[in-house]
Amino acid sequence: MSKKPNQTGGVDTHSPLPADGAEKLHHYVSTAPFDLRSVEKLTPEQEKIYFASQLTLMWWKFKRHRVAVWSGIFLLLLYASVLFSEFLSPWNYQTRHSKYIYVPPQSIHLFHEGEFQGPFVYGLSRKLNLETMTRDYTVNTKQIVKLSFFCNGDSYHWMGLIPGNNHLVCAPTGKPFFLLGTDRLGRDMLSRIIQGARISLTIGLLGIAVSFLLGIVIGGAAGYYGGWVDMIVQRIIEVLQSIPTIPLWLTLSAIMPASWSPIVIYFGITIILGLLDWTGLARAVRSKLLSLREEEYVLAARLIGASPSRIIGRHLIPGFMSHLIASATITIPTMILGETALSFLGLGLREPITSWGVLLNEAQSINVVAVFPWLMLPVVPVIFVIIAFNFLGDGLRDAADPYK
Repeated sequence: MSKKPNQTGGVDTHSPLPADGAEKLHHYVSTAPFDLRSVEKLTPEQEKIYFASQLTLMWWKFKRHRVAVWSGIFLLLLYASVLFSEFLSPWNYQTRHSKYIYVPPQSIHLFHEGEFQGPFVYGLSRKLNLETMTRDYTVNTKQIVKLSFFCNGDSYHWMGLIPGNNHLVCAPTGKPFFLLGTDRLGRDMLSRIIQGARISLTIGLLGIAVSFLLGIVIGGAAGYYGGWVDMIVQRIIEVLQSIPTIPLWLTLSAIMPASWSPIVIYFGITIILGLLDWTGLARAVRSKLLSLREEEYVLAARLIGASPSRIIGRHLIPGFMSHLIASATITIPTMILGETALSFLGLGLREPITSWGVLLNEAQSINVVAVFPWLMLPVVPVIFVIIAFNFLGDGLRDAADPYK
């Protein structure tokens, strides 16, 4: 059998078939050098995935959850607005308009009698209703109250420190401009809702900080050491979880003296909410650490002399940090609802400080709500924030799940 070089530089190892008109079959063998590492090379797309960090993978999975992404954007904008509450409010939230008590919400107009006037609201005419002993307001279409943007209006102290009087939108002093109406003292409801967001939203963040600190420290100690430490922690958690939450809230809130300043009460409510919510997180941390403490990298850290606090904080906790982030987004709404419920019942925050719960305190009577339904408007941002946090928590939980 003869071997003939082929056209590609290889060698033809097959002899020609008998000359019976059949086609000849050729087997080509490449003489090019074989690269043993070629099978280990990754495409750029594969390298992007294989070398990505855990947070990057979570972000890629989270972006596919559209509702969670939009919920996160909504919450970011809402928390950013907390820094500029005074500027975004048309009035100072404590300003009283004695001539405009229980004014219904007004609407903004652009055209008057077919002519463009820019943004404005109509004036109000009022008269006393002797049957219901309330003020009846009617729209005065002959009076136009033009609105200004980036204007000077009611004076305030930004964050209670820096004086200012700049507002995003305002009306001339003494003129009615109440997009969400006014309360029993003639205070603008929109301004009070915007100002109340600062307290109601931040109390959830501070409460979750207290809850996480206790849950991680106590649950981490129980899961890492086990034994009698774990037994004592579990009994304490069982006792706390067996007590009804609402009566315990009411008891702890009633203990705080009414003579305390609003700031002290604010931090007191925050600590109460954090103290009562750490038990669930502590159990989750304990269960995770019980399974992770037997891993080889934990044994290696012990052999090189790492302290238990360093092993827990630097090696164990980061292993399920994604789970903690998802838990936080689900727990914050509980804190917000807790503060709202306590303030609504008159056992939480009190005037002159304002929050969504304090505003809802004025809507306790069904008779008041029936006559002045706009006093229930502070419940609207509470609902939207709770729903947004739940959607965000679902998205983060799915993104942190390694099996999805």
